[in-house]
Amino acid sequence: MALIPSVVSTSERLVGLRPILRMRANSYCHRFIKPWLGRSVAMFTSVAAGSSTTRTKHVRDNNTSMLLLLQRCSVDQKQFQLLVAPTKISIRRTTTKTGTNITTTKAPGLQKPLVLDSSTTEPSYGPFIDKFPKNMRPYLYLTRIDKPIGTWLLYWPCTWGIGMAAFRGGVPILDMAYMMALFGTGAVVMRGAGCTINDMWDVERTKTRPIASGSISRKKAFVFLGAQLSAGLAVLVQLNPYTIYFCFGSMPFVIIYPFMKRITYWPQLVLGLAFNWGALAGWSAMAGGMDWTVTLPLYAAGISWTLVYDTIYGHQDKRDDVIAGVKSTSLLFGDNTKPILSAFSATTIGLICFSGYMNGQGIPFFTTVLGAGSAHLIWQLKSVSINDPAVCWRIFKSNTWFGGIIFSAILADIIYNQLNTDDSRNPNSDRESKID
Repeated sequence: MALIPSVVSTSERLVGLRPILRMRANSYCHRFIKPWLGRSVAMFTSVAAGSSTTRTKHVRDNNTSMLLLLQRCSVDQKQFQLLVAPTKISIRRTTTKTGTNITTTKAPGLQKPLVLDSSTTEPSYGPFIDKFPKNMRPYLYLTRIDKPIGTWLLYWPCTWGIGMAAFRGGVPILDMAYMMALFGTGAVVMRGAGCTINDMWDVERTKTRPIASGSISRKKAFVFLGAQLSAGLAVLVQLNPYTIYFCFGSMPFVIIYPFMKRITYWPQLVLGLAFNWGALAGWSAMAGGMDWTVTLPLYAAGISWTLVYDTIYGHQDKRDDVIAGVKSTSLLFGDNTKPILSAFSATTIGLICFSGYMNGQGIPFFTTVLGAGSAHLIWQLKSVSINDPAVCWRIFKSNTWFGGIIFSAILADIIYNQLNTDDSRNPNSDRESKID
């Protein structure tokens, strides 16, 4: 009988431990189960590719178990189906180069991962960057200099604003070219700075990149970022005072963008606000001021365009994003991506045309935008396959052609307008017409 109180007290203590044990179980699930799933999904999908009925049943049973674990980890069934959906790419491969084993992790369309040589542990950054001295390679890799598509997507809206302002003011083409060269240099520098900020802030998703892997210390990364921003400032001070102050307005969007991926399903909207600021700055640099009736529609068109191309980009790594807890419009739109992006594409063309109308653009502009620009976006949406990362990467890269099409429309209008102006100022043109 004396044992009864001790047994009861022990039972009470165990009941009291239940909340603590539950919390620790949840913590264990988030720390270990989710990362384990990322490694296990490839194994289960490869088994599912077999033709054996027994294998299929085995995979189904394991998928059911995985779903229970995912639900415990706050991952819903729709996201689980996305994780176990078949993929057309190989995530991991082993090759042999010069007699040594090299292991790589590859995701099409993403920045090339570091390739580690098992004999020297010397990272390889790709054929282009590896041509430079060893001490420069991690920094060049950090700026994505071997992936210029991001720089082009940042640069094209700048040319739209510069070109439209030059058209309005009758600015000579050489003066416009000088301004475009300044903005081109700034685009290269600031895009690299943006990549550095992204890798510093979002270390969890950039484990194979120089900062997270230890190739560059955080202190050196801060110094390098300071050098990039200083170079950008050197370009900025070449512009008029209004534009200098105005350009600082984009910095909040650049800084908060890496965090938005874990807060909202619309990080692409924040990216658009940052990436298309050049449309406003380009106009003010040429005109010395701002005509909001022209620049606001142009800026909004750029944001809408960013939602199109970056949503396509996001479909490449949506499975990894589910595991990492990263949000995007790619996950938000899901299977409705194409109809939604069709609406954004139409909005992009409509706003560009409205901006051109407010700026007094001519026939060459509207013909090129409505013809070639619309055709290119239609081709993108018809060609993209949101479950094929390689196709998504190819369509994403093609957006540099869309940016070039819009600028060529503005440039054609400038040349056409200046030729007509020269003819009207030529006194011989009227005399020749009278003789005829």
